[in-house]
Amino acid sequence: MDAGEAPHRQKRAAGGAGDEPASPALLAETIETYLADHPGAALLEDGRVVFDMRTAHYSVGESHGRCLLQLWSDERNIVRTVVDVKERAQCLRLVTRRMGVAKPQSLELAPTSDRRTPTARDTARRNYLRLLERVLTRHFIGARVDGLRTAMDLEHSFGPAYVRGRLLKGSAADAVIGVGEAESASTIDGVLTLGILWLDYCRQHTDARRHFGGLKVIVPAGAWRTTAERMAWLNHAAADFELFTLDERSEELAQVDFRDTGNLESRLVHAFSATAALERCRSGIDRLLALVPDAARERVEIRPHSPTEVGLRLHGLEFARVRHGASAHSFAREDEVTFGAGANETQLSQENESLCRDLLERLFLSRHADGAHTDPLFRMAPERWLESRLRASLPELAPELRGDLLYTQVPALSSGDRGMLDLLTLDRNSRLVVLELKAGEDLHLPLQTLDYWIRVRALNADRQLAPPAAAPHSAFERNGYFAGAEVSPLAPRLILAAPALRIHPANEPVLRYFSPEIEWELIALTEHWRRELKIVFRKRSRGRADR
Repeated sequence: MDAGEAPHRQKRAAGGAGDEPASPALLAETIETYLADHPGAALLEDGRVVFDMRTAHYSVGESHGRCLLQLWSDERNIVRTVVDVKERAQCLRLVTRRMGVAKPQSLELAPTSDRRTPTARDTARRNYLRLLERVLTRHFIGARVDGLRTAMDLEHSFGPAYVRGRLLKGSAADAVIGVGEAESASTIDGVLTLGILWLDYCRQHTDARRHFGGLKVIVPAGAWRTTAERMAWLNHAAADFELFTLDERSEELAQVDFRDTGNLESRLVHAFSATAALERCRSGIDRLLALVPDAARERVEIRPHSPTEVGLRLHGLEFARVRHGASAHSFAREDEVTFGAGANETQLSQENESLCRDLLERLFLSRHADGAHTDPLFRMAPERWLESRLRASLPELAPELRGDLLYTQVPALSSGDRGMLDLLTLDRNSRLVVLELKAGEDLHLPLQTLDYWIRVRALNADRQLAPPAAAPHSAFERNGYFAGAEVSPLAPRLILAAPALRIHPANEPVLRYFSPEIEWELIALTEHWRRELKIVFRKRSRGRADR
């Protein structure tokens, strides 16, 4: 699809009085374009979120003269026939039919899962501010609560979701920040980033006679673990960090001992043989490659995900996958082949091979270094594109790292949450290195990356004697990672990389509050990294900048 035609086509697809019904192909294309433009979208039914498209998969296309939409996740799956699409503000309303049900039903695609109206959201935040002021005044006797606010301050990255203020007692003071239970989980988890920035702001904009000694962070009851794990790895010589939970019903404020949050549960999926996975899925891979334009086959990246699943990518964007498993009709094993960019998956059949060929032709025409930035296929999965460029250039860009022992998208589990480490490798001294990449500005990058560092450190510290080895092996070695290398027991290094003009101004101030035990490095890359990948500058935790 020509990206310049997308808005026009969506307008035509939006039904209305007197409009001709849109074709099934056009309906499918409108939905596909919306999801490409809104990767964090949510699908709602009766106002309730039923699918978070960041983790769900979907298939949409013409089938027997209908537009068929299928969605599935670990929790549920649905199949609907889409009969009309209507644009409403930033949302997409889908008029659908269920099998055996005559009455049409509506689904809604929204950019995010937060369904509060602006008025309801503002009212909840004002109520929380008043509640927090009462609680702080009652709890911290002798201190004065000063300047609580939620006002937007884009220059300093402060938004209205967080209430920030000061606790004053003589010449001493603490910065205070809180977040209400009505906010999303990701907003609550982001409170420490904004808290560090608020403490830094208070220290820079205060009377010389007043000293801001610390930061008090208030989170909803039951939502403290992520903040506690992060807070434990800040520099406590630089500030007195304290964490509290607030029960908004009982108005009870309770302090959390973030130094004793229990054992961090960290597990690894066992490493597998990439060569064996490729051999198992070979027939499906060959079938897909036959549909790729001849001149483009050398651009295809073939990346095994598990012993029985392989993905095909173009500059990091997965456009097809092969799963080798049991046949539904016999005891034999066969390949299930699907195609579709990103979360879009359609099972490949003889009937839709031409559709797959058309998609791949469109994809390879759109997704190249000099492609149109308005094209959804060009814009999709920028971090994965950057990752593929970095993997290929690692020997030249960072010769101190082991490019031959490089793992991408390593699955790890911690505290019940699944996480995917961008890149994991060793340096020439066999020390673990965690690499996190961002193609765009991300205020929360440092602390999100700290989560991965904490997990990798815990797995490396989990050392057991595994005969015939003479020394205890880390969880990585016991699970088959870094074959032939002995992983150093030293804490991992941490590397954050992004295009120079896409590094958020707040990232470095937050990094400066990390514990001295964390050796971090911030790497700025060339802005036109798709065409040429080079390092512009580096900044390191030990205070030295290399140019």
